[in-house]
Amino acid sequence: MNIYIGNMSFETTEDQLRQAFQTYGEVSTIKIITDRDSGQPKGFAFVEMSAKNEAVAAISGLNGQELNGRALNVNEAKPRADSGNRGGGNGYRRSY
Repeated sequence: MNIYIGNMSFETTEDQLRQAFQTYGEVSTIKIITDRDSGQPKGFAFVEMSAKNEAVAAISGLNGQELNGRALNVNEAKPRADSGNRGGGNGYRRSY
């Protein structure tokens, strides 16, 4: 199950997230989202846990808990909505 973690301190590390979530079960992957240009954390991450019951326990146990001075928002990650527009330009092609 994929879990979204929001309102994270920019100083939060993958190791700190792993420690918090491993209390509830096996953590498969952790991905802290960073800015494409600067490489700085954006304040949210995704944690994947293999067992759904462990993930549900982690969500209920960690949502609202403080980590590095910030109360975390923890919930099930929603799939990205595919807008179908990946290239920009709205299909319009200029001829010069």
